[in-house]
Amino acid sequence: MLDIDGSQGEGGGQIVRSALTLSAVTGKAFEVRNIRAGRQKPGLLRQHLTGVHAAREICGAGVQGAELRSGTLTFSPGPVQTRGFKFDVGTAGSATLVVQTILPALMIVDGNSSIDVTGGTHNMAAPAFEYLAHVYLPQVAKLGPRFAADIHSWGFYPQGGGRIKIDITGCPALAAYELLETGGSAVPQVTALVANLPAHIGERECETILRKAGWKPRDCHVHMIEQSPGPGNAVLIRLTHPNVTEIFTGFGRRGVQAEQVALQAWRQARAYMEIGAPASDHLADQLMLPLAIAAGQGRTSRFRTGPLSLHSRTNIEVIRRFLDIEIHVEPVGEKQNELRFEPVTAVNC
Repeated sequence: MLDIDGSQGEGGGQIVRSALTLSAVTGKAFEVRNIRAGRQKPGLLRQHLTGVHAAREICGAGVQGAELRSGTLTFSPGPVQTRGFKFDVGTAGSATLVVQTILPALMIVDGNSSIDVTGGTHNMAAPAFEYLAHVYLPQVAKLGPRFAADIHSWGFYPQGGGRIKIDITGCPALAAYELLETGGSAVPQVTALVANLPAHIGERECETILRKAGWKPRDCHVHMIEQSPGPGNAVLIRLTHPNVTEIFTGFGRRGVQAEQVALQAWRQARAYMEIGAPASDHLADQLMLPLAIAAGQGRTSRFRTGPLSLHSRTNIEVIRRFLDIEIHVEPVGEKQNELRFEPVTAVNC
């Protein structure tokens, strides 16, 4: 059984989620200690527990420590099953992170599965649904699996109550992956999501971003959402390149002006454009598990991104505990890094 220190590196919930994913994929049991030890509310929170229960359900795992605020978790997986799965976070905790926890294991099993999750769809600490549907899944689909993503209702903090569904057609033998260039100029699109709040909030967000970016009014629109149990707001800047789409999100919250929400998204988009690498820091972090799994099957993949975050470096260390693969990080120019995920090279004696 692998022993993992949950306080290492970034020390967040990603350590638990990555361990759950890789355990289900490899069949290796683990115990993680000191879960989120440095956080204001240490231990497992409800959205982490939903991820644990989801991982347990897809592979019939034996689990100990799956309790609210638990600092230790033991997970012993069985074979991954394909069918329809349904989960409820019960709060505004991220539904997309639950999906990303179990999707890599389901995507390499021959057959069809679906993941239906109720919870937060637009959460400050997680990818928004649009990021999952238009950024993450299209890139992972290049490895061979097929996906269809739908949102049935929007769940904003603090109400939650959103619902998303992902259909998966598995591909047991993954392909190699490469993303070294954006492929050309981006087509921008700004979308302000406004649920049970005045429309002028979204209009001000659009005006702020258009003024900063110099884009045209046709590049922005306000989406008034009716399918949401509570109020909420987010503004998304979508940059569509030939090889990759990226989305940068500002999340509205009580006491923060619409203009500041817009600037939150714009600063992220501007930093991405200045670096010029095809994968943002968020996409880089999310690509690691699928590409590591492909490397474990003998496929070499690579992509370029900007400076690696502590979050990403911690993820690499967790991957190395489960998979006997080579992960190389090499600088490209002053601002970019190239990451390569390779099977271990055989040595002839």
